[in-house]
Amino acid sequence: MDEHDWLAERFEENRAHLRAVAYRMLGSFSDADDAVQEAWLRLSRSDTSGVENLAGWLTTIVARVSLNMLQSRKARREEPVGASPPEGTGSGADGPEHEAVLADSVGLALLVVLDTLTPAERLAFVLHDMFAVPFEEIAPIVERSPIATRKLASRARLRVQGAGTTSGTHLTRQREIVEAFLAASRNGDLGALVTALDPDVVLRADQTVVRMGGGEAEVRGVAAVAGTFSGRAKAARLALVNGVPGAVWAVGGQPRVVFGFTITDGMISEISLRADPALLRELDLVLLEN
Repeated sequence: MDEHDWLAERFEENRAHLRAVAYRMLGSFSDADDAVQEAWLRLSRSDTSGVENLAGWLTTIVARVSLNMLQSRKARREEPVGASPPEGTGSGADGPEHEAVLADSVGLALLVVLDTLTPAERLAFVLHDMFAVPFEEIAPIVERSPIATRKLASRARLRVQGAGTTSGTHLTRQREIVEAFLAASRNGDLGALVTALDPDVVLRADQTVVRMGGGEAEVRGVAAVAGTFSGRAKAARLALVNGVPGAVWAVGGQPRVVFGFTITDGMISEISLRADPALLRELDLVLLEN
């Protein structure tokens, strides 16, 4: 194996991690892919014979590229796109499942909150708080001392925590509604299903679900949707889907169908069933205990 092939293999081993770093920095799958591709171009042109920690070196490169993209975005006053995936752990007193929901409430707030930060603050927070990169390694990227870099992350952390406190209660309530719906579906409790659903609820399934025998592409009305789910969804697991309470049906550990829920005024107003493999790969999924 020549050096180029060896580097290509090492890069592929780190691609998922690098994409995760870039995605949390940029809030966009396409921008994250651009940053990762630029990292590969820089790797292929560089002499890495003296690099002892290639994964760390690549993380630094992706961080620098992402920082440049953020600075360019700020200069053009562009809005970020995409949804921030969940990350981090909590320390709440209500158990690990509650902590996961609260952690993901921070994830949902990130795009809004982080866009109010400077690019340097955003990078310091993401690398340190979400990927445990030491401040001594972040400091050269943002061209500050480790102490000043620590302050950048601290300011960002305070804003994120403030946003998470507000949205955490809302997400906890959403999780309770979804959990009650799944329990009613498994138990065939038609009355409980009707109670959980908005009178004008809509069920939509993508074409992959329809081909799998999942029924019609669209079902409307509380009676029809409740009837569709009564006694079913026995294998569906409660999950966080891009930080929002939902459900996943998996086979052999691989997600096959993802359930998305829109909740309005305490009732489920829309359910989406998605099974397209390309789409599922783009979702951030965290399974929770029922």
